[in-house]
Amino acid sequence: MKKELLIFGANGELGKGVTKILIEKDFDKIYLFGSHKFDGEIILNPNIQNILVSDLSIEKNVFDVFGQIKPGTDKILFLFSSIGGFTGGKFLWETDESDFEKMISNNLKTNFLIAKHFAGLVKKCAGGSICFTSAYNGSHAEAKKSIYGISKSALNHLIQVLAIEGKEINLSVNAIAPYIIDTPPNRQWMKSVNYNNWIKTEEIGELVYGLFKSYNFISGNIIELKERYETTTYI
Repeated sequence: MKKELLIFGANGELGKGVTKILIEKDFDKIYLFGSHKFDGEIILNPNIQNILVSDLSIEKNVFDVFGQIKPGTDKILFLFSSIGGFTGGKFLWETDESDFEKMISNNLKTNFLIAKHFAGLVKKCAGGSICFTSAYNGSHAEAKKSIYGISKSALNHLIQVLAIEGKEINLSVNAIAPYIIDTPPNRQWMKSVNYNNWIKTEEIGELVYGLFKSYNFISGNIIELKERYETTTYI
């Protein structure tokens, strides 16, 4: 059985770290979806195809993207999405309607459209699995992050419903829900903290691969990633 991988947001801060790990795994074909082309060793790999995407909140754009993937009953399809956005720092009564609409579009609508059209592909294949990127705030309310949390909470519901419905087409659905990820922008934003406690993008990549390896029995989970710790003892 062939295994093909689709990564959305592959050249974002989280996406780059996850992509670095997943392209080394045992996938027969990998599609990287991003706003600009990759360079270097990635584009030299004949098993990797870079596909440029525009606004994924427009259904026609998502439809056209998935139209480039050929289904087959001899394939299992895997998809990781880091698509989303963040806004915060305001009380609810200070929040603009445009900010609400932006979060719903970036964090919910785009991933709904990705899930919808990916499921259509999986119906024509042997099975598939999705791992979305939610947020710790989607299940744990925090002040001044209201609409961000609302949009991620709605995404969590989408994931859990699709995990139930996906049984009909051999599709499993999960999400990682980080609190804060160790990326250069986050380090710039919070300079006086212990970065060792932050989840690393490559560690998330290994976790996502573990979910994909167990795709046929792990589904409907929102995996919270609050913080990590260093240890000198290994199992």
